[in-house]
Amino acid sequence: MKHGSPYGTHRVVEPQGVLPQGAWKIDNTMSLCDNEILIDVAALNIDAASFTQIKTEAEGDLDRIAAIVRDIVGQRGKMHNPVTGSGGMLIGRVAAIGPKLIGKTDLKVGDKLATLVSLSLTPLRIDAVRAVHADKDQIEIDGQAVLFETGLYAKLPDDILEKVALAILDVAGAPAQTARLVRPGDTVVVVGGGGKSGTLCTYEAKKRVGPAGCVIGVSPFDKDCRRMSELGWVDHALRADATDAVGMMEAVSELTGGRMADVVINCVNIPNTEMGSILATRDGGKIYFFSMATSFTAAALGAEGVGKDVEMIVGNGYAKDHAVFALELLRESPVLRHLFETLYV
Repeated sequence: MKHGSPYGTHRVVEPQGVLPQGAWKIDNTMSLCDNEILIDVAALNIDAASFTQIKTEAEGDLDRIAAIVRDIVGQRGKMHNPVTGSGGMLIGRVAAIGPKLIGKTDLKVGDKLATLVSLSLTPLRIDAVRAVHADKDQIEIDGQAVLFETGLYAKLPDDILEKVALAILDVAGAPAQTARLVRPGDTVVVVGGGGKSGTLCTYEAKKRVGPAGCVIGVSPFDKDCRRMSELGWVDHALRADATDAVGMMEAVSELTGGRMADVVINCVNIPNTEMGSILATRDGGKIYFFSMATSFTAAALGAEGVGKDVEMIVGNGYAKDHAVFALELLRESPVLRHLFETLYV
């Protein structure tokens, strides 16, 4: 049995010299190195930006969505959307553990787990697509995947449904980073506040700002705004199109008396919302671009172009203990848990 790089570079096919995430193609043969973990995959949770692009390309046809996903994996050895550059995550059961990892991991064969590293770097083989859930960004499959020695994962808890855990762990970094960024008394704008990650961020932000703070959830859709209002985790459900940067700025300015937001959290799954987020932020404020649809070139040059002195944070999906943090949100809020069970199962 061969020994592999802990970062998976031994799986890179092309181009040589890069890590698996940056590679165009990786080796997805399921013969294990002595420091890898083999997973029998049950479901994929495709990144929202990626799934939106695939769904649009397929014109909503479920068979075409399945075919596009299989084609990407067939070409690249991983679920790495060549248009959006993003992946997602998976759930499954441990099928085998390389001997070099015995005693170094708390996993054992048969354990249910969710990977917390992107599908854009995970060797994946799809044998069959069993179901496509277009409204949940989820695909049930038969297949296998490989977790590298440094790969992050979370054991799935017994008290939370697997697909609910998959849905929340896919975006676990968002509420964890929100908890770090938001302070009592802040004005927080959550762009895409009616979506999956946005809902978690509005919930966490509302806890953090306290009675003196304000949370504004933004969506262009009436149904999202109604849900945000009904849930009660926003002070204002703002119906606005974040791709209209000036319109977004004017709407937030009106709600804040011209003060603008201390923190903007961007959770949308469409492009061209960078400037709307920047203009909604006060000078000296912070923007967390969680969305993988973000162009960081557009954000950096755009902020410079309008003379905005703001701190922009790359949407790192990982924060220490973010999986535990996100699952605990479901346990502490029956309303949040019911919402995820209703929308994502």
